[in-house]
Amino acid sequence: MPQLDISTFAPQIFWLVIWFGILYVIMSKVALPRMAVAIDGRKRQREGDLARAVQLKAEAEAAHAAFQRTMAEARAEAQAILKQASDRMATEAGERQHVLAGQLTQKIEEAERRIAASKSQALADMRGVAVDVGRAVVEKLTGTPPDDHRLGAVVDGLLARQVH
Repeated sequence: MPQLDISTFAPQIFWLVIWFGILYVIMSKVALPRMAVAIDGRKRQREGDLARAVQLKAEAEAAHAAFQRTMAEARAEAQAILKQASDRMATEAGERQHVLAGQLTQKIEEAERRIAASKSQALADMRGVAVDVGRAVVEKLTGTPPDDHRLGAVVDGLLARQVH
């Protein structure tokens, strides 16, 4: 192998130094500065992105806090509206109940008056029927017509005991 031949070491070392020098100059003047610019650009962009992310996070937190405040206000307003509606409905229900109670009282009183009138009419009709039946029974049993005045008094006495 020619690389291991000691007689060719000097030219190999010479060319090695020249190529390393050329490579060093190319790397230090062209490639490494470009890489440094790219790395610095990426670093600046990453820092900018992080700063923007922090700013957006703060804005999002502020928006979230505003949203929560607005929701709390809306809930409080809704509760107030519901309470007002509930109070108004309770008041209206109380008024309706009062009106209905008055109407029912009037209807009950009217029904009691009709019942009393019907009862009086029934008692009057019953007295007439009782007098007629009593007259028929007395005539059938005795064969003579009874005294209407006396028969009416007996029927009135019996009805008074039965009714009270």
